[in-house]
Amino acid sequence: MAVSVPPLAVFEPVQAFKVAVLIPCFNEAGALDSVLKRIPHAGLSRIGALAEVFVIDNNSTDGTSDIARAGGAHVIFEPNKGKGNAMRSGFSKIPPDFKYVLMLDGDGTYDPREMLRLIELLESDFCDVAMGSRLGGSLAPGSMQTVNRFGNWLFTNLVRQLYGANTTDVLTGYFAWKKSVVDRLSPHLESEGFALEMEMVTKMSQLGDTIASAPITYEPRVGESNLSPVRDGARILRVVFGNLFWKPRD
Repeated sequence: MAVSVPPLAVFEPVQAFKVAVLIPCFNEAGALDSVLKRIPHAGLSRIGALAEVFVIDNNSTDGTSDIARAGGAHVIFEPNKGKGNAMRSGFSKIPPDFKYVLMLDGDGTYDPREMLRLIELLESDFCDVAMGSRLGGSLAPGSMQTVNRFGNWLFTNLVRQLYGANTTDVLTGYFAWKKSVVDRLSPHLESEGFALEMEMVTKMSQLGDTIASAPITYEPRVGESNLSPVRDGARILRVVFGNLFWKPRD
């Protein structure tokens, strides 16, 4: 009796897609090398992703650009200081063939290996924007002052109530976006400094982008912080209420 043998299954190769990793830096020479070495290129490759790293040097004076180039990153120079200025410059330099865009700080507070959690949310089409949540994740001792933690909790709940944004850490510096979201959002960004994250979340909510959060770890930063809880907190609060009736211009 002849036995029929089914044909061998033919597996299509995984189609590679590109991820732009943006790292805004101002004098982050002490931590940047470690951050670059922990970019999970092997893990990304297993899911068909190819990461290219873009370090935005925000007029550093400590050799940040040299460390970035030695670590294989592209360097974008932005002379106007401020995280908002740096990120707008970075957004404008991303080539059109990238599928996703990711942002994390260069001070060692965020673990680059955890970007896989954020990208999975985008790749499964669960959301348009994935945010790394420190408050919903693991805070290392000394990583966040009590006043900053309370302020973040307050701002997060305000945004959840006023904008309906599905975020558990509205001031996180760890984001992943579909490239189409960045293309639509970036022309509307105006913040020069640390109000950037709040501006992005509130305007993305007004644009109808879906947001989800993933737990991440958060470590004490290397070097001194440039964040002023009072000054920057007031600017962030103005953004919360200032964008309540914001509509995108043509």
